[in-house]
Amino acid sequence: MIERYSRPEMKKVWSESHAFGLWLRIEVAVSEAWAELRVIPAEDAALIKRAKFNPDAYARWFADTKHDVVSFIRAVGESLGEERRWLHHGLTSNDVKDTALSLQMTRSLELILAGVKRLMDACASRALEFKDTPCIGRSHGIHAEPLSFGLKPALWRAELGRQVERLEATARRVAIGKISGPVGTYASVPPEIEAYVCDRLGLQPAPISNQVIQRDRHAEFVLSLALLAATLEKVATEIRALQRTEIGEVQEPFGEPGFVTKGSSSMPHKRNPELSERVCGLARLVRGYAVTALENVPLWHERDISHSSAERMILPDSALALDYMLHVLTRVVSGMEVYPARMMRNLEFTRGVVFSPRVMLALVEAGMDRSMAYELVQQHALYASHKEADFRDLVCDDPRITRLTPEPELRRLFDYAYFMRFTDHTFRGIGLLPSVSPTEPEKAVT
Repeated sequence: MIERYSRPEMKKVWSESHAFGLWLRIEVAVSEAWAELRVIPAEDAALIKRAKFNPDAYARWFADTKHDVVSFIRAVGESLGEERRWLHHGLTSNDVKDTALSLQMTRSLELILAGVKRLMDACASRALEFKDTPCIGRSHGIHAEPLSFGLKPALWRAELGRQVERLEATARRVAIGKISGPVGTYASVPPEIEAYVCDRLGLQPAPISNQVIQRDRHAEFVLSLALLAATLEKVATEIRALQRTEIGEVQEPFGEPGFVTKGSSSMPHKRNPELSERVCGLARLVRGYAVTALENVPLWHERDISHSSAERMILPDSALALDYMLHVLTRVVSGMEVYPARMMRNLEFTRGVVFSPRVMLALVEAGMDRSMAYELVQQHALYASHKEADFRDLVCDDPRITRLTPEPELRRLFDYAYFMRFTDHTFRGIGLLPSVSPTEPEKAVT
C-alpha cells in the first residue's frame, strides 16, 4: 500500500485488522441465519456471536496452512468450544472474502464521495469569489478571448458533480454480497442464508455468481476512481500551468502550517507547484491500476485466483490515493493565491489583439464580406504582435474600417466586460446562482 499517502479513516477501511473484523461479522451472521433455519442450535449460534479473532493464533495457523480463510477459521475457533464446528458451515472462502471486499469498497466510496463534495464546495466558493474577475482564455496555450476567472473553478465543480453521479452509481453496483457456496449454486448454503446475511450487512444479494462476485464490478470501482483522478489531474494541471513564472496568475498556498515552506534546496526564490504535481503523479498511478482491473475480469471457468494478488494492491491503493488526492487538492483550491492584477497585465500583453473577433464581427454586421473582414483584422493583429503596436489604435486609424464603423463605435468594442456578460447565466445554469424569476427575465450585461 502507499502508506505515505494514507489518511486514518481510509487506512482503517483497508487495514488487515478491519478485514478480519468483517470476516468475523459475516461468519457470525451466517451462523445466525442457520439458526433461523434451525440447522444450528440457537444456543450454539449465541455462543458463536461471542467469538473473538486472535491475530497471533492466525499467524501460527497460517505458518502451517498457508491459507488465509482456513487459518482465520481455526484462529476464531480457538475462542469457542464445541460450537466451533458450525463456523463457516456450507461456505466457500469467497463467500466471506468477496462479501467483505464489497463492504470495503462501499465504505471507500462513501469517504471519497464526501471528499469530492468538499472539493466541490471549495470550487464553488472560489468561482463566486472571482466571478467578475477577467482573465485571458487560452487555446493551444495561446491567448484566445477573455473570460471570467470564476468560470475555471465553476467548470471544475460541474465536472466533479458528474463524477459524483458516476461514483454513486458505482457504489450501488459494488454493494453486493455473495453467500452461495463453492460455485454459486447454493447447493451447500440455501438462498435464505444469503438474503439474511446481506440484509444484515446492508448489501444486495448477487443475482447470480459463480465462486466469486464478478470482477466487472471491481473493475468499475477502479475505473470510476481513475476517471475521478483524471478530473483531479485536470484541475491540478491548470493550477500548475497558471503558476508558471511567465503567467503568474495563481500560486499554491506556500509557507503556511501544513504546506510546503521550501521550494528548492539550491534556489531560495523558488515556489514550486509541488502539491499539484503530486496529484498529477498519483493520477498516473491510478490510471495504470485501471488496466489491471480490466484484466481481472476474465477468469478461468468458475474462477481462478489470478485476480487476487493484483487486487490486494490495486483496490486499496486506488482508494487511498484518491482519498489523499482529494484532501490535498481541496487545500490547494481553498488556499490558492489569485492575482487579478497579473491577469489584467496578461490581458494587455498582446496590446488589444484579443478584441480581434469583436472587430471582425462588427465589420461583417456593417456590411463587409466575412473573408475580407477576417483578412483585414488579421493583418492588424499580426502587425500589433510583431511590431509591439496597439491593435486598437491600428484598427481605429484604418479608413477601410472607420468608413464602415466610426471610431467612437470601434472604441466601445474594446471592453473586457463584453466577454463576461453571460457569466451569471452560466452560473445559474450550474446552480451557483439562484435561477431568474419567470417574471424577471434575465438580461445580458452590456
